Amino acid sequence: MFVDSVELTISSGKGGAGAISFWTEKFVVNGGPDGGDGGRGGSVFFKVDNNTDTLSGLRGRNHIKAENGRPGEGRKKYGRKGKDVTITVPPGTVVIDAETGEELLDLVNEGEVVKFLEGGKGGLGNVHFKSATNQRPTYAQPGLPGITKHVILEMRLIADVGLVGYPNVGKSTLISTLSNARPQVANYEFTTLTPKLGVVHIGDYDSFMMADIPGIIEGASDGRGLGLEFLRHIERTKTLLLLIDAANYREMKYQYETLLVELKRYSETLATRRHAIAITKIDSLAVDEVNKLTEQFLSDIGLEKNDTLGKYKANAQYSSYGFKTDFGLELPLQEPLFVLPISSVAHLNTEALRYALGDFVKTVQAQERVDGEEV
Repeated sequence: MFVDSVELTISSGKGGAGAISFWTEKFVVNGGPDGGDGGRGGSVFFKVDNNTDTLSGLRGRNHIKAENGRPGEGRKKYGRKGKDVTITVPPGTVVIDAETGEELLDLVNEGEVVKFLEGGKGGLGNVHFKSATNQRPTYAQPGLPGITKHVILEMRLIADVGLVGYPNVGKSTLISTLSNARPQVANYEFTTLTPKLGVVHIGDYDSFMMADIPGIIEGASDGRGLGLEFLRHIERTKTLLLLIDAANYREMKYQYETLLVELKRYSETLATRRHAIAITKIDSLAVDEVNKLTEQFLSDIGLEKNDTLGKYKANAQYSSYGFKTDFGLELPLQEPLFVLPISSVAHLNTEALRYALGDFVKTVQAQERVDGEEV
């Protein structure tokens, strides 16, 4: 079962109370105070584990609480520390305060362990309060209370390329063609219900991660369909591949503009993501028809004079391996980096797309490194 969001109450342990005790022993007169300190309450940690791919293990656990510290005892015996609790989550998990909506933690790196809630400090025993003027203190500190947080854990997939498109546009077929992912594919209209991740290999030592996101429809940013629930998974992807269905009853320009509008309405950040376009399901069309369709689409979205985009038309032989990934001048962020007609079923231009996306990802990563050094 895929669970990408859970709501929990998490509490650290309460500190143990200090002891009020006096040393009483045969032949010892006025032994004095000997109450020990209470133990510290257990803390709550988050651990990132690559072997965990969903939050389903936390489903149904309404309250996760660390152990309280034990109280102190006589003879200056300190109470035992409460046992810590470690919550294991998959990479890409965000911890959000359920009351304020503030992001408290962003857990990305494998093996990362983060202390989330500190356990309450144990109270001091009465041995600490003796003095020349108070040789018989009858006071000890209570332990400090633990911290309780009501949080929402959200899993946001970490991928280099996110596939975005209408339901039944061919995202699952494409990711199964390019990667090792095996999503459900059928010859009738339905949408992917859960995101799928796949590794796309370019060479022996080169690959990138691709995410198949459930289909987006008009009004997804307002909560219609499954789009809103899974749009969060696109937030981490630095590059987007927008799939436009050439065989759909909706006009290609309408599909493209609708996707951009829903992305922007959901998040202003998503609207600035670098993206490319793949025109899918061209196997039923002749080569001339595909070229004409592509040129018309470029013209419709105002890119008819852009040579960098225009040269990515279907070629006469549908040669996948003769494709050259020369992107030319860097384009503005709001324009697609390339437009490429493909057919995942017939494997038309899918190898071209594989290497184009590989270079696309490297370009964006290199730019991020430059931006990071400038900052």
